[in-house]
Amino acid sequence: MLQHKAFKFRIYPTHEQIMQMRKTLGCSRFVFNHLLAKWNQTYQATGKGLSYNTCASQLPAMKREWPWLKEVDSIALQSAVRNLADGYQRFFKKQNVPPRFKSRKHPVQSYTTRYTNGNIAVKGDRLQLPKLGWVPYAKSREIEGRILSATVRLAPSGIWFVSLVCEVDIQPLPLTDGMLGIDVGIKQLAVPSEGPAIDNPRHTLRYERLLTKWQRILARRKRGGSNWSKAKRKVATVHERIRNSRLDMMHKQTTKWICENQTICFEDLRIASMMKNRHLAKHIADASWGEMSRQLHYKARWYGRTIKETPVFAPTSQTCHVCGNKQAEVKDLSIRVWKCASCQTVHDRDRNAAQNIKAMAL
Repeated sequence: MLQHKAFKFRIYPTHEQIMQMRKTLGCSRFVFNHLLAKWNQTYQATGKGLSYNTCASQLPAMKREWPWLKEVDSIALQSAVRNLADGYQRFFKKQNVPPRFKSRKHPVQSYTTRYTNGNIAVKGDRLQLPKLGWVPYAKSREIEGRILSATVRLAPSGIWFVSLVCEVDIQPLPLTDGMLGIDVGIKQLAVPSEGPAIDNPRHTLRYERLLTKWQRILARRKRGGSNWSKAKRKVATVHERIRNSRLDMMHKQTTKWICENQTICFEDLRIASMMKNRHLAKHIADASWGEMSRQLHYKARWYGRTIKETPVFAPTSQTCHVCGNKQAEVKDLSIRVWKCASCQTVHDRDRNAAQNIKAMAL
């Protein structure tokens, strides 16, 4: 089955290529903000917004008025218009807030270009991009399928990345009889119904002293100065290490679960509401349960697996998975091991919850 798959690599551009990429970022941001202002004016005057075709048809006139727009990739400017139109479509569907003006001070900057007439190519450890030519990149894996688009991104740490979206023929994995229920937590990241529990690596805690050091240095330096910018990049680099460590561990574990099980049962958590607990918010964010769920869902779609979820308020921890008796006192999180009053079975709290998640989801 054909699926869209992204391949992300670090690139090592020259000084001239960096200047061209920064120029493309600025022009894309200018086009987005200019058309957003027109969209808002039209909506206030008529009660209706603009369409993608209406905005895209204004690009030639904008290039005549501002000739420097011709110096960058034209497809990147069209992508900025497409992003604006998609943002308003999601807003009208009540999926997000209306689009806002882009700032050059935002820590993450990116632009997208599409594959057209061989303008994006890969040869060895070099990558060809429009208006840039051949750029060396860190070839950590082989690129598969047909290239559709490329997104160039400047990270807060000052490192440049490119994400290639490709159309790949992904074949489903062989069918298995495995069924797994997963209960997530903070002390232990995940406790499956079968197999060993996964300890929480606590990536943020591992880098906390280094992060605290550079955040204090950043706070003491004058905002906007060169030393302040250096400290800001150091803080961003530490955050990037934390994120990379977390994603690496998460990808390995979710892929293992997908390969070994046909059906995976997961708890439908309201993470946004749980983050309002100021005592646990930091640890919940570090555990990244939402990222785990996201990876399981798209990998299951790729490889022909099934994901089932239990209801939000299902009493998975309080119910004995042997006899079905419910004990309300187990709601206290400090109780880690308890004994069923009906069948006298001794339960580990998290393992029992994983068994109930599997049974309730199925």
